[in-house]
Amino acid sequence: MSIIVLGTMAYDAIETPFGKINRIVGGSATYVAYAACNFVKPIKQLSIVGNDFSLEEMEELKSRGVELEGVEIVKDKKSFFWSGKYHLDMNTRDTLVTDLNVLADFNPVVPDSYQGSEFLMLGNVLPSLQLSVIEQLKTRPRLIVLDTMNYWMEAALPDLEKVLKRVDVLMVNDSEARQLSGQFSLVKAAKEILKMGPKYLIIKKGEHGALLFHGDQVFFAPALPLEEVFDPTGAGDTFAGGFIGHLAHTKDISFDNMKTAIIVGSAMASFCVEKFGPTRVKEINRADIDARIRQFVDLVSFDIQLI
Repeated sequence: MSIIVLGTMAYDAIETPFGKINRIVGGSATYVAYAACNFVKPIKQLSIVGNDFSLEEMEELKSRGVELEGVEIVKDKKSFFWSGKYHLDMNTRDTLVTDLNVLADFNPVVPDSYQGSEFLMLGNVLPSLQLSVIEQLKTRPRLIVLDTMNYWMEAALPDLEKVLKRVDVLMVNDSEARQLSGQFSLVKAAKEILKMGPKYLIIKKGEHGALLFHGDQVFFAPALPLEEVFDPTGAGDTFAGGFIGHLAHTKDISFDNMKTAIIVGSAMASFCVEKFGPTRVKEINRADIDARIRQFVDLVSFDIQLI
């Protein structure tokens, strides 16, 4: 099984109540790849970088089974750069700098070697680019997962609506679900969004877990209570990587297996927040992941006797 991942490969500057770093690798495709490669290989990356993107980072990705033929390198420009500062509650942040750089000219081209991939993860980029990748694939993947954000709901809604009709799973956070649907109740919001095209909807609620909707079925997965959240950057993308990585590894895209995939994704995200950027995700192995998943199982497993 192979996964195509569309998204950004970038550099970030991050400040949290626990520390500050002026430059660290980031980007949605980077986080997804580092998470998903724990479960399945190859990961076929579609992205764009500038002349400043680290060759060592490229080699690190390759060593983990990430193929980079679909990554365009622009030699006379810099990579996408984002800078943000998190508030004390770590749920809100201020964007300080957004330099699109090479991302402003991004036009992903799917290499022939990527054709036939069974899974497609459309990271959070312009909806027209997401649609372009779908249309370039000669054979529809078994599962297409889409991540998007509030900005595209405001600036590119017609294109987003077109993409929603072509995907299987949509991932958004709770505020984005409310914005897209016009409903405050997340259950009502889910019903409206599922009418737009996706068969499955995942609503991420940060430290409060995640919801999975499919028809009349609903599943809730808690987040692991952590003593400290050091840096939440990329946690949602790491969740997505764990989610689609598990599905590709098991070759099972049923609702029941998506429940497990959400737990796996949540476990991966819980590692991500422990250090700046993808640092912690790059350190872990399958034994670490399995132990963390067991913590999730213990968190929600109980016996009850009805009287």
